[in-house]
Amino acid sequence: MLVDQLRADLTAAMKARDPAVTGALRLGLAALGEASVAGDEARTLTDAEAVSVLTKAARKHEEAAEAFAAAGREERAAQERAAREVLARYLPAGLGDDELASLVDEVLRAHGLTSPTDMGAAMKAVNAEVAGRADGKAVAAIVKSRLAL
Repeated sequence: MLVDQLRADLTAAMKARDPAVTGALRLGLAALGEASVAGDEARTLTDAEAVSVLTKAARKHEEAAEAFAAAGREERAAQERAAREVLARYLPAGLGDDELASLVDEVLRAHGLTSPTDMGAAMKAVNAEVAGRADGKAVAAIVKSRLAL
């Protein structure tokens, strides 16, 4: 499982005395632990749920890097980018713009979604297929442009 892989990699990073990887993996595991106890009772996360949590954590690091860069703190921005890259190793490969557009077209065609009123159903269907491999804003923009035709 993904969580076990992160733990093993954390141990290896600690033994190698790599503070950047150690810190990023600890933050990732903390996010996973928090997600596993959210709700009524503690549970074991599936790999798909773990990928979702790590995607959110990676996005937070990217946003923090942008904020630090805007404030002129490039050293801290570089640390955040490095943490994001560490977490990205555990995420599925992202979809390119062309791949995403063709996936959106396929899903819309398969479900018969053609009008702007189908936006909610279209987003639900497309996000199920994308499964964290693309930014939600990019998905929404493509779906909106396809349904507006």
